[in-house]
Amino acid sequence: MRSRTVPGAALIVVLSAVVGGVFGGSVMGAQDRTFERQRMFTAALAAIEREYAEPVDSAQLVYGSIDGMLRTLDPHSSFQDPKAYAQMRERQEGHYFGIGISIQLIGGDVTVTSLFEGSPAYRAGIRRGDIIARVGKEVADGWTTEDVVRRVKGPKGTSVNIGMRRPGVEKEIDLTVERDEINIVTVRTSFMIAPGTGYVRLQDFMETSDAEMSAALGKLKTAGMQRLILDLRDNPGGLLDQAIAIANRFLKRGQMIVYTKGRLARSDEKYIAEETGDYTTIPLIVLTSRGSASASEIVTGAMQDHDRAIVVGETTFGKALVQSVFNVSNGAGLLLTSGRYYTPSGRMIQRPWDGAFDEYLTYSLRDQNANRPHPASELKHTDSGRVVYGGGGIEPDHFIPGPVEGFNPSRFSRIVLGRGEFIGFARRFTREGDNRPAARSAAHTVARGWTLTDAIVEEFKQFLIKDGVKIDEEAFKTDLPFIKAMLRYEVDGDLFGNEEARKNLSKVDPQVQASLGYFDEAKRLLDASGKTH
Repeated sequence: MRSRTVPGAALIVVLSAVVGGVFGGSVMGAQDRTFERQRMFTAALAAIEREYAEPVDSAQLVYGSIDGMLRTLDPHSSFQDPKAYAQMRERQEGHYFGIGISIQLIGGDVTVTSLFEGSPAYRAGIRRGDIIARVGKEVADGWTTEDVVRRVKGPKGTSVNIGMRRPGVEKEIDLTVERDEINIVTVRTSFMIAPGTGYVRLQDFMETSDAEMSAALGKLKTAGMQRLILDLRDNPGGLLDQAIAIANRFLKRGQMIVYTKGRLARSDEKYIAEETGDYTTIPLIVLTSRGSASASEIVTGAMQDHDRAIVVGETTFGKALVQSVFNVSNGAGLLLTSGRYYTPSGRMIQRPWDGAFDEYLTYSLRDQNANRPHPASELKHTDSGRVVYGGGGIEPDHFIPGPVEGFNPSRFSRIVLGRGEFIGFARRFTREGDNRPAARSAAHTVARGWTLTDAIVEEFKQFLIKDGVKIDEEAFKTDLPFIKAMLRYEVDGDLFGNEEARKNLSKVDPQVQASLGYFDEAKRLLDASGKTH
């Protein structure tokens, strides 16, 4: 996504001056039609404000009408009111001041859904699933997430008093948490997954992503990395310049990374590797899923087209629209599609959408067909002549279904996951020596490297029954590897951090384990590619 800030009035004046001199009367006619439609909108707005049965907020009316207008164009053009625009910029910048939690309104309660590792909230012992009952002396009954955010955020070094309700704990947990700068890390984990083999999981593309990637790769190189798994599964994308910089680390100078085409000539751009990257000679595996989109597809497409990597996993989402960001007025923003991305071989990444966008937006919920038909017009070739197809995401070289952390569980287990049962059960565990203020006695006290026993699995089954889940015995048995993996993953993540959780999960993750067997192929591809450049 490219970011542009253009004052609306200045844009209109400039375009009128340039285009008017070239096309004359036709432009004036178009302007007349535009002004007529503006008068129509103004009259409708005035009538609503004057005659509607209840008082209305004219700003919200305008915001809603702009957003509705944009959503008739494509699934991704949208309007950001000042609050949403500020939040988007905050995410892109990768830092803010607060306590480091993500929250959602669940069943009328503002509930903690995730924490940033090492944040003040994490250090205080707040857990996922905790309910915010009070901030300061104000009871949170009927609050929205925005009500909580407004009270919890604040200057670095100041404190906020929070009352938490935790399922299974009778008394309210009272905490005083000191606000700090929260850095939103996009390289969640990086470690040696096997002798000589590094692993990096990149979760987003924000302003700090390339710097984080540089640090992670440097650490792995020092540890003896000779091969790399780059995990882009469920990476929704982000900033284009970060995708370009990260792709450049694995490509040679002059190789194309991506290009854009739009209705206007100024939308057509080519992005080339400006220098030879430091990691052009290591065999590379890229892991993708149906949730990999946008910038992650740009990186994956470039690696595949230049025969730089073997792609393993699922076909990516297929979202590759150039989203230009316009600051229109009073801190509000416009996300407008101005072009499409194409891989170096000429593949259009963007997947087509239906009129109501329903099929398009529910893509990640449906099982994939590894042998879907392709129109001849979408057939392209990599640098070495391998056949690849465009028009609907990046297809892996080796298709391995695994929509949930590399697994493909049954409907029963997906329902259990969606209900938050694994997270709820993980609250029964605490770690040895946990002295955080919110730590409480639990059924299990474990140390790093703990063992998941059959007794714990049976306890989880009884936990589900008590919570109203009807057990499908056959599915439970079939999905047992997945169930064990999720139990271990959620407990490890809560008690020992993201890296420990991901290390242990990678040992049983079907897609990760399969990818380890494709490095010989990646090496042959790399050697052949080197002879052609």
